[in-house]
Amino acid sequence: MLGTSIRALWIAIAAGIALFSGTVLADRAMDPRNVAAGTLIHEHGYCDQPYVVVLPDGAWLCVFTTSATREGARSQYIVAVTSRDHGRTWSDPVPIEPPDGPEASWAMPLLTDFGRVHIFYVYNGDRIDALPDGRPARADMLGWYCAKYSDDGGLTWSERRRLPVRVTACDRGNDWGGAVQIFWGIGKPIVHRGGAIFAFTKIGRYMLDDGEGWFFRSDNILTERDAARVRWDLLPEGDHGVRAPDFGSVQEEHNIVSLEDGGLYCVYRTTLGHMAESYSRDNGRTWSRPEAVRYADGRVMKNPRACPRLWKTREGKYLLWFHNHGGTGFEDRNPAWISGGIEKDGRILWSQPEILLYSDDLSYDTGRLSYPDFIEADGRYWVTTTQKTRASIHEIDPALLGGLWEQDFGCGRSPACPPKSRATRDEGWDRATGPTEGLPRVPTAPSGFTLECVAIFDDLAPGQVILDTRDEHGRGIVLQTTGRATIELRLDDGVTEAAWECDPGALVSGKRCHIAVVVDRGPNIIQFMIDGVLCDGGAHRQYGWGRFPPTLGDVSGDRGARLAPSLRGRVELLRIYDRPLRTAELVGNYHLTGTGKSDPALRGGDLPVPDPSPL
Repeated sequence: MLGTSIRALWIAIAAGIALFSGTVLADRAMDPRNVAAGTLIHEHGYCDQPYVVVLPDGAWLCVFTTSATREGARSQYIVAVTSRDHGRTWSDPVPIEPPDGPEASWAMPLLTDFGRVHIFYVYNGDRIDALPDGRPARADMLGWYCAKYSDDGGLTWSERRRLPVRVTACDRGNDWGGAVQIFWGIGKPIVHRGGAIFAFTKIGRYMLDDGEGWFFRSDNILTERDAARVRWDLLPEGDHGVRAPDFGSVQEEHNIVSLEDGGLYCVYRTTLGHMAESYSRDNGRTWSRPEAVRYADGRVMKNPRACPRLWKTREGKYLLWFHNHGGTGFEDRNPAWISGGIEKDGRILWSQPEILLYSDDLSYDTGRLSYPDFIEADGRYWVTTTQKTRASIHEIDPALLGGLWEQDFGCGRSPACPPKSRATRDEGWDRATGPTEGLPRVPTAPSGFTLECVAIFDDLAPGQVILDTRDEHGRGIVLQTTGRATIELRLDDGVTEAAWECDPGALVSGKRCHIAVVVDRGPNIIQFMIDGVLCDGGAHRQYGWGRFPPTLGDVSGDRGARLAPSLRGRVELLRIYDRPLRTAELVGNYHLTGTGKSDPALRGGDLPVPDPSPL
């Protein structure tokens, strides 16, 4: 017989889950992480790298690369648009270089102390259209590094000036022997030690091979009104840029932030399934040997051949846009993830990530999200992004960023969130069944849900069930161990089935484990966190997260749910939430359950869960 307390427990769980019927998001398109919910900046045959500066009068000036046809077309050129209402509307584009002239690409803006906006871009000034052997060549990365400026908020632009790109070993080894240079930039100039500096990538072999990082620094551009008197140094000193000899040919899209201790920090992409980082302690003259970018806990941060973008906030904290999987190609830039950084002992420690933006379009051509920018104004935050034909802008919830910076970096605890329903019992459960109603209905719960438990497994044999709501036809949800010594969540609506599991090696038999599984109905993603660590696939798989089909229907299953019906071990705590919890919240919950700690007050029972920070 099921005891009265357990029956009351299931009534409480049912009451919590019943709220899944649409209280959080009435429409998935209204999810602020959905790129469709953003505001359009511009849409064209091609539209890329929308970068913004906030002008002294509060207006936003955005420059980007565009074309009526496609990326790399002869008609590729750069334009400027402005907004005076925090990005809700934008002016008509003003050409900075004409569409019928030589290719002009990848403009990066810098605001000076006196309100002038400089831009730096690649210009095919020699009108190169073929390789030395006569083969046609894409020319948007060939030619001169040029600059223009505007003193009227982007309405008009100065004459073009050419920057002194020193010929180095990388250039001399390219297809033209250095007579033509191959390069481009993806970031924005930053203010550093009273001057300005920006990163770009030189290429040693057409089209995108043998890349290395270089930096233009000016000590007087922020105050000098005569453009002819602006001084430039090309760094690092010597004949070779920033690259790691053992990181392969592809090392590109370098971008930087200024550190509070006076140093510089650079991140760039590779085809090794991760990003690379390097530090300079002498104003960019020399750089440390590049290493893989890592979380604060030491794990490598995965990223494909996609732009990783760095930013620093006014409060001296850091953000890193990346894609959280170990691919090696240009694919799968959806969703975009973000990590928060804090500076400690001259290095940046990176938090575990959150999903920042996603698209319902999963195609290669128009579903990818990349080349973003970050805007901070009036105490609010935005990001821009492009899907190659569509540039858009999106306001960010400050609480999402705050959660990143408040995560446990080895010096504190994150905020936690109370569940809609909670199941705790001092001695735990090994076998229990009971009636329940209103179990999760994925299609009518646009936000999704989270299951969280604390369990001890005597062993990790397959088929051990923690929670089972399936009916006689297999419809419902089940949380169970697998033959790979992992735990998986399976969702079944009778027609469509979806499943995902934690990373191999994450569970340990005989150890008290904190397990959380998030079903996020926005990007249709399932992800696991085990003992406060968000699964990222490790060395076993490219992804730590998996998608479920948007067509997945009702997975309510049976009206009778089973708690731990076949578990060799015990469940000490079960919580169910009527929304997908953020990474920071789950990290906080892990610490507050005391999982793996010896304090008897935090082992079983009704564990303390404080009210959340505003989310």
